[in-house]
Amino acid sequence: MNLQLFSLEAGHELGKNVSEKLGVPLSPHEEREFEDGEHKARPLVNVRGNDVFVIESLYGDSGHSVNDKLARLLFFLGALGDASAGRVTAVVPYLAYARKDRKTKPRDPVTTRYLAALFEAVGIDRILVMDVHNPAAYQNAFRCRSDHLEARPIFVRYFASLAEIGKGELVVLSPDAGGVKRAESFRQHLERVLGTGIRNAFMEKQRSGGVVSGETLVGAVEGRTVIVIDDLISTGTTLLRAAQACRKLGARKVFAAATHGIFVGDSNRVLAEPAVDEILVTNTVPPFRLDPKLLEEKVRVLDAAELFAEAITRIHGGGSLVELLEG
Repeated sequence: MNLQLFSLEAGHELGKNVSEKLGVPLSPHEEREFEDGEHKARPLVNVRGNDVFVIESLYGDSGHSVNDKLARLLFFLGALGDASAGRVTAVVPYLAYARKDRKTKPRDPVTTRYLAALFEAVGIDRILVMDVHNPAAYQNAFRCRSDHLEARPIFVRYFASLAEIGKGELVVLSPDAGGVKRAESFRQHLERVLGTGIRNAFMEKQRSGGVVSGETLVGAVEGRTVIVIDDLISTGTTLLRAAQACRKLGARKVFAAATHGIFVGDSNRVLAEPAVDEILVTNTVPPFRLDPKLLEEKVRVLDAAELFAEAITRIHGGGSLVELLEG
Protein backbone atom coordinates (compact mmCIF):
# COMPACT_ATOMS: atom_id res chain seq x y z
CA MET A 1 0.00 0.00 0.00
CA ASN A 2 1.16 3.51 -0.78
CA LEU A 3 1.40 5.96 2.12
CA GLN A 4 -0.97 8.90 1.80
CA LEU A 5 -1.18 11.86 4.19
CA PHE A 6 -4.00 14.33 4.85
CA SER A 7 -4.24 17.18 7.35
CA LEU A 8 -7.56 18.85 8.04
CA GLU A 9 -7.38 22.59 8.49
CA ALA A 10 -4.44 22.62 6.09
CA GLY A 11 -2.91 25.69 7.74
CA HIS A 12 -2.15 23.65 10.85
CA GLU A 13 1.58 23.94 11.30
CA LEU A 14 2.12 20.48 12.76
CA GLY A 15 0.50 18.70 9.82
CA LYS A 16 2.69 20.57 7.36
CA ASN A 17 5.78 19.91 9.46
CA VAL A 18 5.04 16.18 9.59
CA SER A 19 4.61 16.19 5.82
CA GLU A 20 8.00 17.83 5.37
CA LYS A 21 9.73 15.41 7.76
CA LEU A 22 8.17 12.44 5.99
CA GLY A 23 8.93 13.75 2.52
CA VAL A 24 5.31 12.97 1.66
CA PRO A 25 3.16 15.86 0.42
CA LEU A 26 -0.22 16.51 1.98
CA SER A 27 -2.91 15.15 -0.32
CA PRO A 28 -5.53 17.69 -1.38
CA HIS A 29 -8.98 17.65 0.11
CA GLU A 30 -12.08 19.85 0.17
CA GLU A 31 -13.76 21.31 3.24
CA ARG A 32 -17.00 22.99 2.26
CA GLU A 33 -19.27 25.07 4.50
CA PHE A 34 -23.04 25.30 4.10
CA GLU A 35 -25.17 28.27 5.10
CA ASP A 36 -26.94 26.38 7.88
CA GLY A 37 -23.67 25.55 9.64
CA GLU A 38 -23.27 22.04 8.23
CA HIS A 39 -20.22 21.08 6.21
CA LYS A 40 -18.63 18.31 4.22
CA ALA A 41 -15.06 17.16 3.73
CA ARG A 42 -13.77 14.81 1.06
CA PRO A 43 -10.45 13.73 -0.47
CA LEU A 44 -9.79 15.20 -3.90
CA VAL A 45 -7.53 12.32 -4.98
CA ASN A 46 -7.93 8.58 -5.28
CA VAL A 47 -7.29 6.73 -1.98
CA ARG A 48 -8.29 3.23 -3.08
CA GLY A 49 -6.07 0.59 -1.48
CA ASN A 50 -3.74 3.16 0.10
CA ASP A 51 -2.40 3.40 3.66
CA VAL A 52 -4.01 6.70 4.65
CA PHE A 53 -3.06 8.84 7.66
CA VAL A 54 -5.13 11.86 8.70
CA ILE A 55 -3.63 14.43 11.09
CA GLU A 56 -5.92 16.59 13.19
CA SER A 57 -5.41 17.87 16.74
CA LEU A 58 -8.69 18.25 18.62
CA TYR A 59 -8.48 21.59 20.40
CA GLY A 60 -10.89 24.49 20.17
CA ASP A 61 -9.88 27.82 18.67
CA SER A 62 -11.54 30.99 17.40
CA GLY A 63 -12.50 29.29 14.13
CA HIS A 64 -13.87 25.95 15.31
CA SER A 65 -14.91 24.39 18.59
CA VAL A 66 -13.58 21.05 19.79
CA ASN A 67 -16.93 19.48 18.86
CA ASP A 68 -16.83 20.96 15.37
CA LYS A 69 -13.31 19.65 14.77
CA LEU A 70 -14.26 16.23 16.08
CA ALA A 71 -17.29 16.00 13.77
CA ARG A 72 -15.23 17.12 10.77
CA LEU A 73 -12.54 14.56 11.48
CA LEU A 74 -15.01 11.72 11.98
CA PHE A 75 -16.88 12.52 8.77
CA PHE A 76 -13.65 12.74 6.79
CA LEU A 77 -12.39 9.42 8.19
CA GLY A 78 -15.69 7.82 7.24
CA ALA A 79 -15.47 9.25 3.72
CA LEU A 80 -12.01 7.71 3.30
CA GLY A 81 -13.36 4.29 4.23
CA ASP A 82 -16.25 4.70 1.82
CA ALA A 83 -13.71 5.63 -0.87
CA SER A 84 -12.04 2.22 -0.38
CA ALA A 85 -8.88 3.31 1.43
CA GLY A 86 -6.84 0.21 2.24
CA ARG A 87 -6.19 1.28 5.85
CA VAL A 88 -7.17 4.45 7.72
CA THR A 89 -5.18 5.77 10.69
CA ALA A 90 -6.35 8.78 12.68
CA VAL A 91 -3.34 10.75 13.90
CA VAL A 92 -4.66 12.88 16.77
CA PRO A 93 -1.75 14.65 18.51
CA TYR A 94 -4.09 16.09 21.15
CA LEU A 95 -7.10 13.90 21.88
CA ALA A 96 -10.01 15.87 23.31
CA TYR A 97 -12.31 14.48 26.01
CA ALA A 98 -9.59 12.13 27.30
CA ARG A 99 -9.47 13.61 30.80
CA LYS A 100 -12.83 12.13 31.81
CA ASP A 101 -11.75 8.49 31.82
CA ARG A 102 -13.67 7.19 34.85
CA LYS A 103 -16.65 7.95 37.05
CA THR A 104 -15.68 10.13 40.00
CA LYS A 105 -19.24 11.16 40.87
CA PRO A 106 -22.63 9.42 40.49
CA ARG A 107 -23.83 9.25 36.87
CA ASP A 108 -20.61 10.75 35.52
CA PRO A 109 -19.93 10.28 31.79
CA VAL A 110 -16.88 8.31 30.69
CA THR A 111 -16.05 10.33 27.61
CA THR A 112 -12.88 8.44 26.71
CA ARG A 113 -14.98 5.35 26.04
CA TYR A 114 -17.65 7.26 24.12
CA LEU A 115 -14.97 8.89 21.98
CA ALA A 116 -13.51 5.50 21.12
CA ALA A 117 -16.95 4.29 20.03
CA LEU A 118 -17.32 7.27 17.69
CA PHE A 119 -13.96 6.67 15.99
CA GLU A 120 -14.67 2.98 15.61
CA ALA A 121 -18.16 3.67 14.25
CA VAL A 122 -16.68 5.44 11.21
CA GLY A 123 -14.45 2.45 10.52
CA ILE A 124 -10.89 3.52 11.35
CA ASP A 125 -8.26 0.80 11.55
CA ARG A 126 -5.89 2.55 13.94
CA ILE A 127 -5.45 5.66 16.06
CA LEU A 128 -2.21 7.38 17.07
CA VAL A 129 -2.14 9.96 19.87
CA MET A 130 0.40 11.61 22.16
CA ASP A 131 0.37 11.71 25.96
CA VAL A 132 -3.28 11.21 26.82
CA HIS A 133 -4.18 11.88 30.45
CA ASN A 134 -4.59 8.19 31.29
CA PRO A 135 -2.87 5.84 28.83
CA ALA A 136 -4.40 2.71 30.38
CA ALA A 137 -7.94 4.07 30.04
CA TYR A 138 -7.22 5.10 26.45
CA GLN A 139 -5.86 1.68 25.52
CA ASN A 140 -8.77 -0.11 27.17
CA ALA A 141 -11.39 2.11 25.50
CA PHE A 142 -10.39 1.32 21.91
CA ARG A 143 -10.89 -2.07 20.27
CA CYS A 144 -8.99 -1.06 17.14
CA ARG A 145 -5.22 -0.68 17.28
CA SER A 146 -4.38 2.23 19.55
CA ASP A 147 -0.85 3.63 19.62
CA HIS A 148 0.39 6.06 22.24
CA LEU A 149 3.38 8.33 21.70
CA GLU A 150 5.12 10.18 24.51
CA ALA A 151 6.86 13.55 24.34
CA ARG A 152 9.51 12.18 26.71
CA PRO A 153 12.24 11.87 24.00
CA ILE A 154 11.64 15.48 22.95
CA PHE A 155 11.94 16.81 26.50
CA VAL A 156 14.91 14.59 27.38
CA ARG A 157 16.78 15.82 24.31
CA TYR A 158 16.11 19.44 25.26
CA PHE A 159 17.14 19.17 28.90
CA ALA A 160 20.22 17.13 28.04
CA SER A 161 21.34 20.01 25.81
CA LEU A 162 21.29 22.55 28.66
CA ALA A 163 24.70 22.99 30.24
CA GLU A 164 23.16 24.28 33.48
CA ILE A 165 21.20 21.06 33.98
CA GLY A 166 24.39 19.16 34.69
CA LYS A 167 25.71 21.71 37.19
CA GLY A 168 23.51 20.81 40.16
CA GLU A 169 21.43 18.07 41.63
CA LEU A 170 18.21 17.39 39.75
CA VAL A 171 14.73 16.42 40.89
CA VAL A 172 11.87 15.34 38.60
CA LEU A 173 8.50 16.15 40.17
CA SER A 174 4.99 14.99 39.32
CA PRO A 175 2.40 17.65 40.27
CA ASP A 176 0.02 14.91 41.42
CA ALA A 177 0.09 11.23 42.36
CA GLY A 178 -1.62 10.23 39.10
CA GLY A 179 1.35 11.42 37.03
CA VAL A 180 4.04 9.61 39.04
CA LYS A 181 4.57 6.90 36.41
CA ARG A 182 4.97 9.50 33.66
CA ALA A 183 7.47 11.48 35.73
CA GLU A 184 9.38 8.36 36.75
CA SER A 185 9.75 7.24 33.13
CA PHE A 186 11.09 10.68 32.21
CA ARG A 187 13.45 10.66 35.20
CA GLN A 188 14.91 7.28 34.26
CA HIS A 189 15.54 8.28 30.66
CA LEU A 190 17.07 11.65 31.52
CA GLU A 191 19.23 9.96 34.16
CA ARG A 192 20.46 7.48 31.57
CA VAL A 193 21.30 10.21 29.05
CA LEU A 194 23.03 12.48 31.57
CA GLY A 195 24.80 9.63 33.35
CA THR A 196 24.02 11.09 36.77
CA GLY A 197 21.57 10.31 39.55
CA ILE A 198 18.26 12.20 39.59
CA ARG A 199 15.82 12.23 42.49
CA ASN A 200 12.04 12.12 42.28
CA ALA A 201 9.23 13.92 44.08
CA PHE A 202 5.48 14.45 43.83
CA MET A 203 2.78 16.82 45.06
CA GLU A 204 -0.42 15.96 46.87
CA LYS A 205 -3.46 17.02 44.85
CA GLN A 206 -7.22 16.62 45.09
CA ARG A 207 -9.75 18.10 42.69
CA SER A 208 -13.50 18.35 43.31
CA GLY A 209 -15.97 20.65 41.60
CA GLY A 210 -13.12 22.38 39.81
CA VAL A 211 -11.39 23.28 43.07
CA VAL A 212 -7.83 22.00 43.60
CA SER A 213 -6.49 21.35 47.09
CA GLY A 214 -3.51 19.65 48.75
CA GLU A 215 -0.21 21.27 49.67
CA THR A 216 2.11 18.42 50.68
CA LEU A 217 5.27 17.91 48.64
CA VAL A 218 7.00 14.54 49.04
CA GLY A 219 10.71 14.65 48.17
CA ALA A 220 13.82 16.75 48.82
CA VAL A 221 14.12 19.81 46.57
CA GLU A 222 16.22 22.25 48.62
CA GLY A 223 19.14 23.63 46.62
CA ARG A 224 18.21 21.55 43.57
CA THR A 225 16.89 22.20 40.08
CA VAL A 226 13.36 20.82 39.71
CA ILE A 227 11.71 19.67 36.48
CA VAL A 228 7.91 19.46 36.80
CA ILE A 229 6.47 16.96 34.30
CA ASP A 230 2.80 16.79 33.27
CA ASP A 231 0.66 15.82 30.28
CA LEU A 232 -0.93 19.24 29.80
CA ILE A 233 -1.22 22.77 31.06
CA SER A 234 -4.76 24.15 31.14
CA THR A 235 -5.08 27.21 33.39
CA GLY A 236 -1.60 26.65 34.84
CA THR A 237 -2.74 26.54 38.47
CA THR A 238 -1.55 22.96 39.06
CA LEU A 239 1.88 23.85 37.70
CA LEU A 240 2.07 27.03 39.76
CA ARG A 241 1.10 25.19 42.96
CA ALA A 242 3.94 22.75 42.44
CA ALA A 243 6.47 25.45 41.52
CA GLN A 244 5.58 27.63 44.51
CA ALA A 245 5.85 24.63 46.85
CA CYS A 246 9.31 23.89 45.44
CA ARG A 247 10.46 27.49 45.88
CA LYS A 248 9.12 27.57 49.43
CA LEU A 249 11.24 24.52 50.23
CA GLY A 250 14.37 26.09 48.73
CA ALA A 251 14.51 24.84 45.12
CA ARG A 252 17.22 26.62 43.14
CA LYS A 253 15.41 26.65 39.82
CA VAL A 254 12.10 25.28 38.47
CA PHE A 255 11.43 24.14 34.91
CA ALA A 256 8.08 22.80 33.70
CA ALA A 257 7.46 20.48 30.75
CA ALA A 258 3.98 19.51 29.56
CA THR A 259 3.10 17.96 26.22
CA HIS A 260 -0.04 19.96 25.50
CA GLY A 261 -0.29 23.69 26.17
CA ILE A 262 -4.02 24.45 26.25
CA PHE A 263 -3.54 27.79 28.08
CA VAL A 264 -7.13 28.73 28.93
CA GLY A 265 -8.71 30.96 31.56
CA ASP A 266 -6.28 33.11 33.50
CA SER A 267 -3.20 31.20 32.32
CA ASN A 268 -1.35 34.30 31.10
CA ARG A 269 -1.36 35.82 34.58
CA VAL A 270 -0.73 32.50 36.34
CA LEU A 271 2.24 31.51 34.18
CA ALA A 272 3.81 34.95 34.46
CA GLU A 273 4.41 34.31 38.17
CA PRO A 274 8.17 34.12 38.90
CA ALA A 275 8.08 30.69 40.60
CA VAL A 276 8.65 28.96 37.24
CA ASP A 277 11.80 29.83 35.27
CA GLU A 278 10.88 28.22 31.93
CA ILE A 279 7.89 26.33 30.53
CA LEU A 280 8.20 23.77 27.74
CA VAL A 281 5.32 22.50 25.60
CA THR A 282 5.10 20.82 22.20
CA ASN A 283 3.20 22.11 19.18
CA THR A 284 0.37 19.57 19.41
CA VAL A 285 -1.66 22.67 20.32
CA PRO A 286 -0.43 26.05 19.01
CA PRO A 287 -0.01 28.54 21.89
CA PHE A 288 -2.30 31.10 20.27
CA ARG A 289 -3.91 32.09 23.58
CA LEU A 290 -0.64 33.16 25.19
CA ASP A 291 0.52 36.72 25.47
CA PRO A 292 3.32 37.20 22.88
CA LYS A 293 5.64 38.65 25.54
CA LEU A 294 5.15 35.63 27.80
CA LEU A 295 5.69 33.32 24.84
CA GLU A 296 8.91 35.08 23.95
CA GLU A 297 10.37 35.33 27.45
CA LYS A 298 9.23 32.21 29.29
CA VAL A 299 7.56 29.57 27.09
CA ARG A 300 9.45 27.41 24.62
CA VAL A 301 7.49 25.40 22.02
CA LEU A 302 9.23 22.20 20.86
CA ASP A 303 8.35 20.60 17.53
CA ALA A 304 6.79 17.12 17.70
CA ALA A 305 6.71 16.67 13.91
CA GLU A 306 9.81 14.49 13.70
CA LEU A 307 8.46 12.05 16.29
CA PHE A 308 5.10 11.76 14.52
CA ALA A 309 6.77 11.40 11.13
CA GLU A 310 8.95 8.56 12.40
CA ALA A 311 5.94 6.89 14.05
CA ILE A 312 3.96 7.07 10.80
CA THR A 313 6.94 5.65 8.90
CA ARG A 314 7.17 2.74 11.32
CA ILE A 315 3.45 2.02 11.31
CA HIS A 316 3.42 2.05 7.51
CA GLY A 317 6.48 -0.21 7.29
CA GLY A 318 5.64 -2.51 10.20
CA GLY A 319 8.38 -1.11 12.48
CA SER A 320 8.46 -0.85 16.27
CA LEU A 321 7.07 2.14 18.12
CA VAL A 322 8.49 0.77 21.38
CA GLU A 323 12.01 1.06 19.98
CA LEU A 324 11.21 4.60 18.81
CA LEU A 325 10.28 5.72 22.32
CA GLU A 326 13.08 3.84 24.04
CA GLY A 327 15.78 5.04 21.66
